[in-house]
Amino acid sequence: MALLGVDIGTTHCKVGLFAEDGTALHITSRPTQARQAATGYAYYDPEALWETVATLIQEVTTAAGAGTVAAVGIASMAETGLLLDRQSGAPRSALIPWFDAGATAQAAQLGRQADLQERFCQRGIYPSFKCSLAKVLWLREQHQAVTNGAVWLSAADYVAYRLTGVMATDYSLAGRTYAFDLNEKKWDEDWLVHLGLEPGLFPTAVPSGTPLGKGVAGETGWSGLARGTAVSITGHDHVCAALAAGVLEPGQVFDSMGTAEAFMGALPERKLGEAEFRSGLSYGCHVTRGRAYWMGGLSASGGSIEWLRSLLGQPPLLYEELKALLSELSDGPGDILYFPYLLGSGSPHTDIGARGAFVGLSASHGRADLLKAVLEGTAYEMEAIRRAAEQATGTKIGRIMAVGGGTRNRPWLQIKADVTGCPFELPAMSEATLLGAALGAGIGSGVYAGELEAVAAVVRPAAETIWPDAGRHAIYQRLYEQGYLALQEPLRQYYQRALH
Repeated sequence: MALLGVDIGTTHCKVGLFAEDGTALHITSRPTQARQAATGYAYYDPEALWETVATLIQEVTTAAGAGTVAAVGIASMAETGLLLDRQSGAPRSALIPWFDAGATAQAAQLGRQADLQERFCQRGIYPSFKCSLAKVLWLREQHQAVTNGAVWLSAADYVAYRLTGVMATDYSLAGRTYAFDLNEKKWDEDWLVHLGLEPGLFPTAVPSGTPLGKGVAGETGWSGLARGTAVSITGHDHVCAALAAGVLEPGQVFDSMGTAEAFMGALPERKLGEAEFRSGLSYGCHVTRGRAYWMGGLSASGGSIEWLRSLLGQPPLLYEELKALLSELSDGPGDILYFPYLLGSGSPHTDIGARGAFVGLSASHGRADLLKAVLEGTAYEMEAIRRAAEQATGTKIGRIMAVGGGTRNRPWLQIKADVTGCPFELPAMSEATLLGAALGAGIGSGVYAGELEAVAAVVRPAAETIWPDAGRHAIYQRLYEQGYLALQEPLRQYYQRALH
């Protein structure tokens, strides 16, 4: 029997069928169509997203043959979600993407409601426009009664509901709402009431991979999934991808390189304290039991490259053209500093008001210099996260496992290795989140005895390794400390004054 993974991502929805040893049997994808309302906010249409996922499931099961799927696991971008009517299941809102900043004022309101450190030690995250609770408060501000009798579901939860009729979420996604107590594994319903919200606003939270109800429900002929097939929410996309890569122990680090970039590691479950709060990182429940994760990220990592591609050419430059541009330059570090805050900055120095910048431009610089600066700036940001994680966890980070579309950009990977001084390992897996979702479903449904057996079962071709250059590393460390790090505070202060 095979395992089906679903990955609802920012730019694409993907469905993949995998053998128990992790071999991909069939994978298909379609764009996730973000739209923009007349008032300016971004959204996904719930029915359109469901139809996209349903069509992809049908394509995969048709290609593989009916009755081959033992279990279905669903992963998604973490904070994206919507309100549903608790009784009818009809959408009360569109799916609001994690990247829409409409809830910035509501996030600030949440930050004033209680002691930030105390809340952080329960929640694992800082209040921001991304968190689900801020989005709910924003929706209520638009329509006062919209939350009455409603339930908030993440994108993965919504697809699981459409398949099973069960409203639920998993711990890894619940932890991104700012309403979930990581220590008690339950919703802070007293605080929801304090905010004027109903206690049942969020659904039942279960461990990642837990089969929901009686599995696939209703008419299933369209999908090729047998009635009762186990369906589970496997959770946060980046954490699912880390499971597929086998990054489960302290000191192992996972770098998910896409439009946004996540840098994360695993650690034993424990109560958070001042060290974690001061680190600037976010924390949450891992998709495997007994573990937590730390995470830092950059919302405009690959997005910075896409932005520059569009600026440098119309139509945007092809990736082959970008590679040709870089070949014009020497291998050494560039002399322009780029601060990649097109969407504000994330961990370890979260600031939605931060703005991007190029520093050190001269008339002699050309397109290739700007491109190299963008690659270096995003690498400096990952170095900031690496250092914060080492300090918070007390564990040395020596090697980094990288997956995602960004790994196809070898010059970028070399720069990252040179900046951090760490080897970058590139496992031969093109769809880590899909595989992680499938493995999570297999663990939850009993195909594997646990995560260690699941990880060990996956056949892994030898990973390619990008090694750092010691000479370039020394120069990059000086540029990072004396330039990138030193200019952080002056630039942030400038934009705070300029924008307020």
